[in-house]
Amino acid sequence: MKLLIGVLLLAAVAATPDIRYFHYLRPVETAATLPGQTCLVLDAGIYAHAAPQLADLRLYRESTETPYVIRQDAPAEADRKSIAPLNLGVRGGQTVFDAELPDAHYSDLELAITGQNFIATVTVSGSRVQAGGPETRIGAFTIFDLTRQKLGRSTVLHLPELDFRFLHFSVAGPLKPESITGLSVERLPASEPKYQTVAESTQVTQKGHSSILEFTVPAHVPVDRIAFVPGAQPALFSREVSIRAEAVAPPASTDGAEPERPVTASGNLIRVHNIQDGHKIDEERLTVDAPWTGFATAAKWTVTIDNGDDAPLALERVRLQMLERKLCFEAAAKAGYALFYGDPALTAPHYDYATLFTPQADASLAAVGTEKPNPGYQPRPDERPFTEKHPALLWVALIAVVALLGGLAFRSVKRTA
Repeated sequence: MKLLIGVLLLAAVAATPDIRYFHYLRPVETAATLPGQTCLVLDAGIYAHAAPQLADLRLYRESTETPYVIRQDAPAEADRKSIAPLNLGVRGGQTVFDAELPDAHYSDLELAITGQNFIATVTVSGSRVQAGGPETRIGAFTIFDLTRQKLGRSTVLHLPELDFRFLHFSVAGPLKPESITGLSVERLPASEPKYQTVAESTQVTQKGHSSILEFTVPAHVPVDRIAFVPGAQPALFSREVSIRAEAVAPPASTDGAEPERPVTASGNLIRVHNIQDGHKIDEERLTVDAPWTGFATAAKWTVTIDNGDDAPLALERVRLQMLERKLCFEAAAKAGYALFYGDPALTAPHYDYATLFTPQADASLAAVGTEKPNPGYQPRPDERPFTEKHPALLWVALIAVVALLGGLAFRSVKRTA
């Protein structure tokens, strides 16, 4: 019963959206003239002035709130559950094994291999049945570990899009069967993920053996990866990267809350384009995943590249990027829409439309205009209880009550004596 009463009281005091109380608006400029599903891309500017996770974002058709759903592009994710190699052994002087793949489309495949300082060629073929059926040759791929040369390691096979249930591997090189401990696949996303640039820099500071770049990211803006664009040379490098993000200025706090702590992450940049021991190697990894952040103020990002004893990389630019987010809704014919945000009293909406949403390939595309102050803005009235608005009066009342009770108790004791 107490829990129910608490929920009802919370619902009673929860703020409701009202166009008057939003600080900012952005018109939807190219909404479809025909009714139907319409989507628009949300840029970093909206996140900067909205509540965390866009909790206060609302879409209005004139003065009517319109349900929407936000969809985020997602990169392909590797299935971290290791797939055990089958029929592992030696045939014709080469290590061979099979693998049963998940019943889904997949592309890149990573071999789990022990050992260092090797170069090997892996020939892959696929089939629909485990043994005895026809096989289709997929290709030959080079894997390597060039630790001695400080050029990193790659055991990823860059396969085309496949759906074979069984794959067969033949490894020509110094790897023994006991070196192959498993493999994992990378499932293909529904479409190639798209990224938007949040911040970009070409200003590199050299400090000792390190190349350092600094960025400022507005509050609440997500960063999902860091993309590096080096010059054409050198053709061979492997560099460790460290990332640090910290709040520029801690938000004002009166409740003794701890300040937001910096977050860190690390990664590796690699480029190997050459021929070694008769093996042609073409491998590049020029992006690093960003740490998750949710700073309430602007944040300073510091990206440090450890060059060791090598010459610094000639970087053309470095970008902080966010995965593309789209807002989709059902547009009415020839109707005008606008996004409103900037009311921190609101919580995230929950629409049936988002629960039942099904994306359509032929959805119309819309764009949002530049941010404007809401011309009808007015501050939201203070709806807190009287005691929260004037906490000092509560203490005065408590002291008065204690004093009164104390006086009554003293008089009672005196009469009794």
